[in-house]
Amino acid sequence: MGLGRSTAVVIGSFPIGESDLVVTFYSREHGKIRGVAKAARRVRSRFGGALELFTLGELIFFDTGRSDLLRIDHFDIVRPFSRLREDLEVLGQAAWIVECVARLTADNDRHVALWGLLVRGLRALETAEGPVRVAVCFGVRCLEALGHRPRLDACGGCGRDYPFRPAALGIGGVLCERCARETGDATPISPRAVGTLERLRAVSWEEALAVPLGRLEVELAGILEVHMSRLIGQPTRTGRFVREVRRLSPTPGGRL
Repeated sequence: MGLGRSTAVVIGSFPIGESDLVVTFYSREHGKIRGVAKAARRVRSRFGGALELFTLGELIFFDTGRSDLLRIDHFDIVRPFSRLREDLEVLGQAAWIVECVARLTADNDRHVALWGLLVRGLRALETAEGPVRVAVCFGVRCLEALGHRPRLDACGGCGRDYPFRPAALGIGGVLCERCARETGDATPISPRAVGTLERLRAVSWEEALAVPLGRLEVELAGILEVHMSRLIGQPTRTGRFVREVRRLSPTPGGRL
């Protein structure tokens, strides 16, 4: 039995048995890992509220070698990110970020750049006036970090140099009208959106958060949702949640 430890963020969980919880973490030292927290759902659990979604903490676990699931021993809170759960729009954007991490990464595949990006994204959401902007900046950099950077300088089908109009975005990058028609599932993209994607991935994180997006914010968020869904193989669960929040909310942006 091996003892392990790492700084980690809770990115998912589900109940098992009468009182246990299977928790998925994205950790700095080990990438995505899963473990069983015994009796975590009991009222007087020693874990308390430490295993809430988004929580950053210090994880101690045992690897028995007999299962893909670790045994969670301790998870001491470093930063609870509780403010992310106080606003439905912010909650939705934070959940979209952790879903991208959870569904686009393999188990035990350490990725320090993505770990840093995840923590920066959650921190930015705690104080951001525009949570969608944070999610857009995260999405652009997440694609970059995981090697899914879309090509924006030439058509991914025929190689024709960009710019051309109309343009669309496919799984590998920008497409001209003919190649987009042949592909059949590309997403229309405006010239301003292409230029802004290039800018967002070229500047620092702080500079990206300050880039004025205006009406492009909605277009870019939609494009990234479609692109992430293609990579995952199905629509994101949190994308549907965010759309429903906006439909039902009495105030702009999903704030109640």
